[in-house]
Amino acid sequence: MPSIKRVFLIVIIVVLLAITVSYYRFELDRIAQIRASISKSEEILKQKRDNVRDYQEKVKFYKTKEGIEHLAREQYNLVTQGERVILLRSPDVIPQF
Repeated sequence: MPSIKRVFLIVIIVVLLAITVSYYRFELDRIAQIRASISKSEEILKQKRDNVRDYQEKVKFYKTKEGIEHLAREQYNLVTQGERVILLRSPDVIPQF
């Protein structure tokens, strides 16, 4: 029959081992969560960089003469000198003046 000291020592070792293993498992779960968070953040960062690159290209384009003309045509319906404006009327639409 084993002595009480030996049984007590084995119980303490088993308890310490169980605590260590559960803490290790907890830390592994935290590492997995952090890695997932990093992956999400990197993806968001990539999207933001792409957006910034797109906006920089638009700014660069709209600083040129062609960009200004494009903006004037699209947003303000302006035409250059010598161009004709053709208005098309639909029979469904009642003209409002």
